[in-house]
Amino acid sequence: MRAVGIILAGGNNRKMTELTTKRAVAAMPVASSYRAIDFALSNMTNSHIQKVAVLTQYNARSLNEHLNSSKWWDFGRKQGGLYVFTPVITTNNGYWYRGTADAIYQNLDFLKKCHEPYVIIASGDAVYKLDYNKVLEYHIAKRSDITVVVKELQDSEDATRFGTVRMNESARIEDFEEKPMVAHSQTISTGIYVMRRRLLIDLIEHSQQEDRYDFVSDILIRYKNLKKIYGYKLKSYWSNIATVDSYYKTNMAFLKPEVRKYFFKELPLIYSKVSDQPPAKYNPGASVKNSLIGSGSIINGTVENSVIFKKVFVGNNCVIKNSIVLNDVYLGDNTYIENCIVESRGTIRANTRHIGENGVKIVIEKNDRYAM
Repeated sequence: MRAVGIILAGGNNRKMTELTTKRAVAAMPVASSYRAIDFALSNMTNSHIQKVAVLTQYNARSLNEHLNSSKWWDFGRKQGGLYVFTPVITTNNGYWYRGTADAIYQNLDFLKKCHEPYVIIASGDAVYKLDYNKVLEYHIAKRSDITVVVKELQDSEDATRFGTVRMNESARIEDFEEKPMVAHSQTISTGIYVMRRRLLIDLIEHSQQEDRYDFVSDILIRYKNLKKIYGYKLKSYWSNIATVDSYYKTNMAFLKPEVRKYFFKELPLIYSKVSDQPPAKYNPGASVKNSLIGSGSIINGTVENSVIFKKVFVGNNCVIKNSIVLNDVYLGDNTYIENCIVESRGTIRANTRHIGENGVKIVIEKNDRYAM
């Protein structure tokens, strides 16, 4: 493909509360076997983009470990590859990334050394499938300077946590508001952009000279009347996981047959780093209904309408309903979990009850198994 990929995965979203105290949002587990960044990476490789840079910063350890081999997404090749960039202190720069535009600026040498004429920029915290070739073809046909992939939300959905756009009949963006107090449009930016590589370099360098560091506020919004910015409507499934509520709903969506079929059984596939775990084991007396169970898990109790990730032990007479249990959790006998997200590597003691009565409850227990 005639484009290089950039995935922005360095942000810290406080709306995830305790879930992001030890991992980046892009490293959040999704659908029992994946990480959030797997969807952007898979879209890149499925679109035949050979060279992808991932910009990480906040709590990057688990994300960097996940990306330590490029072979899982077929980037292990002589031409192109997967590049992971974290902030580096140099004699000329003593800052962490001060914003999305600054993150690109601090790695501008990567773009300058590339030969591809176009750049695809995506965020690492969304769940979707998209052929970036179609967006690039649309971008070229419109003779656009910048193309933004947009999504029409339902009237019941909250658009204020996204950038909202208004387009004219030719799909040119006339207005762009970043996280408005009151949303005047249900059309939102998905954080996916297409533009020429040379234009991106020029805009980033110009913004840096004026001490402007945010890609949306200091480039998209600032240049909306000076550059031809068009919207490409995404009509298939898309979800952002950057709040506790949206993360919960996104995982629960995978319990719907049509969503599972779309992501798991229809081409192109979504790829992830493979862990060498045995299949899930269901012991006598186990009861599982409408749930996803990750590999390496052992189920002895009842699991209903839940997403269980890898290496989870569910004890005797346990009941788990409408919940998410992250990787490597031990649930003692007679435990009751409902409307909860159980943090990874936790030990839930026997005869414990956790119920999310006023929304989703995050359960974090001290882990005696890993204590020094």
